[in-house]
Amino acid sequence: MNKVNYQKELDKIIANNTGTKPRLLLHSCCAPCSSYVLEYLSRYFDITVFYFNPNISPKEEYIKRVDEVKRLIKEMPACADVKFIEGRYEPSEFYEAAKGLEDAPEGGERCLKCFELRLNEAAKTAAETGAEYVCTTLTISPLKNAENLNRIGEETAARYGVKWLPSDFKKKNGYKRSIELSNEYNLFRQNYCGCVFSKRTV
Repeated sequence: MNKVNYQKELDKIIANNTGTKPRLLLHSCCAPCSSYVLEYLSRYFDITVFYFNPNISPKEEYIKRVDEVKRLIKEMPACADVKFIEGRYEPSEFYEAAKGLEDAPEGGERCLKCFELRLNEAAKTAAETGAEYVCTTLTISPLKNAENLNRIGEETAARYGVKWLPSDFKKKNGYKRSIELSNEYNLFRQNYCGCVFSKRTV
């Protein structure tokens, strides 16, 4: 079975965009990952950034990360028309999803449950706000499996009747560009994914 080239799939969608920019709800994991994605996609979509990450621990870390996303949107010229929605912060939702998987390896089954939790809420919010597409910045990370994220994204989007925007933002030097933008805007770069379990591995 051939692997899907998600960047090529995204290129096709962008090429077929004519006239009004389609509305996109973009799930953001953090400011550094969002930087390149916003610079790239804002040319083609009417973007609302959705920050829903109940996995992040402790609360002080969550506040620091969400504030950086807000600052990036305010300061980066490409984000002039970008809107922002902050989801609820209820860590109990993450712990319920991760129950029984506390000792799973980083990148394993626990992470898949976490992705599903966040992308399901993103798809639900996309439907509620009238967005045509939903997507996540998570695929920019070299530590995240784009195939898993796109599969889960497609499933959750279908559940709520919105379109999943395929992505592998690592392509086109996306990760490298995110580092450049992080330096340019002096963005806080965390040294662990977000949850208390990922923190054990640093």
